[in-house]
Formats: sequence, C-alpha cells, structure tokens
Amino acid sequence: MNRSTLRLSRAAFVVALLVLGGGMAQAAEYKVGFVNTERLFREAAPAKRAQVKLEKEFAVRDAEIQKLSKQVRDLQAQLEKDGATTSETERRNKERDLANLTRDLQRGQREFREDLNLRRNEELASVQERANKVIQQMAEAEKFDLILQDPVVYASQRIDITDKVIKALADK
Repeated sequence: MNRSTLRLSRAAFVVALLVLGGGMAQAAEYKVGFVNTERLFREAAPAKRAQVKLEKEFAVRDAEIQKLSKQVRDLQAQLEKDGATTSETERRNKERDLANLTRDLQRGQREFREDLNLRRNEELASVQERANKVIQQMAEAEKFDLILQDPVVYASQRIDITDKVIKALADK
C-alpha cells in the first residue's frame, strides 16, 4: 500500500469514526475541512514564486539545449540536402558529427529534466511545509476537528477551505 493510499485509508477511517460516533453522541458536532493540494500548488503565491524562481534558474540551460537542438536539425537538414553531392568521407564525418551532437542533446535533455524535477520537488516540498503550518494554525484558530488533503474521492464545497489557505499563504 503506497503512502497516499494509506493516508486516504486513515482519513476515511477517521471520518467513519466521526460519523458513527456522531450517532452515539448526538449533541457533538464536528468541523471538517478539505484542502485541494493541486489547486494550492497552482494558485498559492509561494507556489507561483517558486515556479518563477525555477524558470529563471533553468533559463540558461534551457537556451543551451534549444541551441544544441537547432544545431542537430541544421546538420541533419544539411546532410539530407547535400548528401548526394558530398564525398563519402565528408558524408561519414558529418553523420558522425550528427550522431555525437544527437547523443549530447539527449544527455543534456535528460540531465535537464532530472535536475528540474529534483529542484521542483524541493520547491514544492517547501511550499507544502509552509501550507501545512498555515493549515495547522487555521485548524487550531477555527477549531476544526479534521482537515483532509488530497487524495479524497469527494469533498463538498461547503468544507473546502483551499481559498482560505491560499489567501493565508499570500499574507505571509
């Protein structure tokens, strides 16, 4: 069982206990909230700042990869255009150059993606940590009994506090 499934199972169990317990203690009311994590990562100010930071951080490397990609396309086009008129030795040399450039491009793209994903995960973890602190403070201040995060099967708009969390993150 993966971590998110386990978390979902625990949350469902807690909700079931609250619902079943509500029948036994009818006077007790429970305050439940839900936070849409995907929306939080897309709309919250710290998440947007992290995205801009990553774009700036990786802009130079992205430009280098685009330049190398253009070199590969240009050399391939030149080979296709002049292939019949060039000598066998010159054609082989250009094919070898093309193969080397293509390999360098693929390696560069792979390293770029890996580094970008690693940094994105670091930034999102930082945003998640800040959001968790805000959610904890909100839960205590507004006396929530339970706040769930994704993944959940269904959460009504009535208990969705994502907008409040996004606003609270913007204020910090």
